[in-house]
Amino acid sequence: MNWYDNAIIYHIYPLGFCGAPKFNDGGEVVYRLDKVLEWIPHFKEMNVDAVYFGPVFESVEHGYDTTNYKMIDRRLGDNNSFRHICDELHANGIRVILDGVFNHVGRKFPQFVDIQEKGQSSGYCDWLQNLNFGGPSPCGDPFWYEGWNGHYNLVKLNLRNVGVCDHLIDAINYWIEEFKIDGIRFDAADCIDFDFFKRIRSFCKGKRPDFWLMGEIIHGDYNRWANPEMLDSVTNYECYKGLYSSHNDKNYFEIDYSINRQSGANGGIYRNINLYNFVDNHDVNRLASTVNNQAYLPLIYTLMYAMPGIPSIYYGSEYGIQGRKENNSDDNLRPCLFLPDMERENTALYKHIVKLGRIYRAYPALRTGTYERIMITNQQLLFKKILGDQTVYVALNLADYEFDLNFGTHLPALVDVLGGKEIQTGNGNAYVKMAPYSSMIIVADDIVNDQPEEETASPEPEEFMETELVEGAKYRHFKGGEYELLAVARHSENNEELVIYRSLKDGQVWARPKTMFTGKAGDVRRFTKIS
Repeated sequence: MNWYDNAIIYHIYPLGFCGAPKFNDGGEVVYRLDKVLEWIPHFKEMNVDAVYFGPVFESVEHGYDTTNYKMIDRRLGDNNSFRHICDELHANGIRVILDGVFNHVGRKFPQFVDIQEKGQSSGYCDWLQNLNFGGPSPCGDPFWYEGWNGHYNLVKLNLRNVGVCDHLIDAINYWIEEFKIDGIRFDAADCIDFDFFKRIRSFCKGKRPDFWLMGEIIHGDYNRWANPEMLDSVTNYECYKGLYSSHNDKNYFEIDYSINRQSGANGGIYRNINLYNFVDNHDVNRLASTVNNQAYLPLIYTLMYAMPGIPSIYYGSEYGIQGRKENNSDDNLRPCLFLPDMERENTALYKHIVKLGRIYRAYPALRTGTYERIMITNQQLLFKKILGDQTVYVALNLADYEFDLNFGTHLPALVDVLGGKEIQTGNGNAYVKMAPYSSMIIVADDIVNDQPEEETASPEPEEFMETELVEGAKYRHFKGGEYELLAVARHSENNEELVIYRSLKDGQVWARPKTMFTGKAGDVRRFTKIS
């Protein structure tokens, strides 16, 4: 079994997460993505195994219009800074997954620009899908080309061209060698040539047998893409819809049907695939903006962690933040977030998800056991996961009233590991009164709540304590550079506090969010005051 079969994945849309400008003006590099380093303790508390980064490479606007597959977007940092981020994540036991946007590129992609400049004499004419010099494009070019889904700022590549494939494979090789990445999520995988996927699989698995390949698939038979010749997994959009609508409609039959259809022990059509499960992402409304009742949120996350497949969290949703598509824009789905602000949001939901992560890690049957439904009504669902001699029961009560749950069991003693309470058993049966809007994960032995509390961390040495920032004082970066603090300012658009500082080496003036300036890079303070 590979690492990704047991993984919890955390999904970040970097440009939004960092509050990067909407358009790339080709200016100076700004190291916004370094703020990920401050979130590493957060990832670890959630038992995250891998961070999936949305597009990080140089692009025109939103990242899915790539211009250079080997250069980190200057709005996020540079290759050196991203290499450091990957190294720090790996040092903390967290793997790195990148977004492979290979179906299309941006209009500033060098090979497209070459066609604009040279026309039919360009050596890259066969790099584009359905290029035609018989008429103008909607963007005013003296030729027509295919844009993805009618978007002509997204130029479709011809993935049957050997040169194109070589270019993309070379990029993947660079990512593996330079950043030591552990997997790729393929954007618009349903539009990509199967032979290209076969070549990618052969290349990646040849370099690293445990390299994870996951494709974005909206509709269709998932087996067409996820199989021994192509990808390891695909996005589970079928259950994404069922997870929220079965709660909104008070109809557990819907999600149970999908789970059984996909992964049921008696003939599930995807039972050999660990699908990528999610409740929201950068393309769809946040879960908290989709459900009819916020009380459903913990139940939905319990179900996502317990159902067959790989659970994932989209950044910020662990705190129940809201966000909807508005005016045909995804901006509200991709906000700039600061962890100290998040920690004042829905802490109960966050603690619930942290607990789910601990339980997921503790019980192999919950991760990869077979799914078997025991009892179902419109508003109650009970199923079990079985792996070897381990059985885990999962119970959900969607109703606004208490529910008496009775079921047969071969286990002499049971405990709800979510709540840490024993379940009454006798004569081969279990009895429990479920609270309204509640979920339970019921096991024979509580190895989560019985664990001793982690020791409180020792206080930091005085020189590493966060203190009031002093204008004119000298500070040393953890990489060795020394700077003078000029001022603490506020961002004119979002009121975020910024530290303005000047390099003592070359006089360059920089700005960085205060939370980053005073925070840590891994286990060390990013900046320390020089006495």
